[in-house]
Amino acid sequence: MKYDFDTVIDRRGTNSLKYDCAKERGKREDVLPLWVADMDFRTAPEILERLEQVVQHGIFGYSEGKEDYFLAVQHWYKEYFSWETKERWLVKTPGVVFAIAAAIRAFTKEGDGVLLQQPVYYPFRETIADNHRVPVNSPLKQVNGRYEMDFEDLEKKIRENHVKLFLLCSPHNPVGRVWEEWELRKVGEICLRYGVLVVSDEIHSDFTYEGHTHHVFAGLSPEFSEITITCTAPSKTFNLAGLQISNIFIPNAKLREAFKKAIAAAGYSQVNLMGLTACQAAYEKGRPWLEEVKAYLANNLAFVREYLKEQLPQIRLVEPEGTYLLWLDFRALGLTEKQREDLIVRKARLWLDSGAMFGPDGEGFERINIACPRSTLRQALEQLKEAVYKK
Repeated sequence: MKYDFDTVIDRRGTNSLKYDCAKERGKREDVLPLWVADMDFRTAPEILERLEQVVQHGIFGYSEGKEDYFLAVQHWYKEYFSWETKERWLVKTPGVVFAIAAAIRAFTKEGDGVLLQQPVYYPFRETIADNHRVPVNSPLKQVNGRYEMDFEDLEKKIRENHVKLFLLCSPHNPVGRVWEEWELRKVGEICLRYGVLVVSDEIHSDFTYEGHTHHVFAGLSPEFSEITITCTAPSKTFNLAGLQISNIFIPNAKLREAFKKAIAAAGYSQVNLMGLTACQAAYEKGRPWLEEVKAYLANNLAFVREYLKEQLPQIRLVEPEGTYLLWLDFRALGLTEKQREDLIVRKARLWLDSGAMFGPDGEGFERINIACPRSTLRQALEQLKEAVYKK
């Protein structure tokens, strides 16, 4: 490999949310963290080189992405997802969650129902509730250990709750599904039938495992494009979350203007200079680094799969199709939520994301981030094994 993902980089003492905030989050300070979705890998050196040029220039004034910025983003989605975008569709925000909140305010009113599919990325529900809307859950169902959408329930919840906005997580976090084209088309047909707008969070789209293909929801038909706010970002892909840059595509001009007004009402305008720089560099020069990261993650996944099978068969891996976040089923251990937290945090000295955070349908599960050196992952699993067999 050209790039090094095996070296353990000490992130403590850097104000890292992942490593330096255990005490503030109610955890013991010696936990090994594999929770929040950032990587323990340095970003691509090609990105660092561009950032260093900006630092050496030494002026960090208000900035805006020009045509070459859009062309880099446009080329990425055209080459890797066969999705043709236009510059006028693009609205830049500091993050996808910020964009979701703006969409909720722009396209619904207080008291309206907003649909989501739990277990799902927990800020979805928080953002709906914090904006005084009503979360309407159409839970995913497990069929032979694989999560699927319940289309009958989805349509029923939309109809009965007069839902006008649907938060789609694609690929799905935390269960790791990469939705097939027919599934997304069925979602689109239901939403068109009932006049439902779709906020499609596609932030994990660059991470799919062999045999699975990400389909941009808005790219499946002109009709879907007109009802969709597509949320993208280089942050998960290139480990740039702290630079706060997201690219939101809204082909429908009326929806786009309403979305922009919601952003303006929040008092936000230009995005982060370093985020703009890093995003453009990533999409222009970062592909070789990403391909090696994906290969490393696939090997990490294989390691976890084999380790659980041989050493911890009580814990079941929900086989992921995408993302670097694994969904582990702890239910066979027969523990309450409190007991499992005690096992993981106090005994195993680990910090994972409890499945209950993702909604009641996640109870009994844990989410673990495998975007770390193999030695870190091995240490975590060994600590977990020791705790399980001593419980």
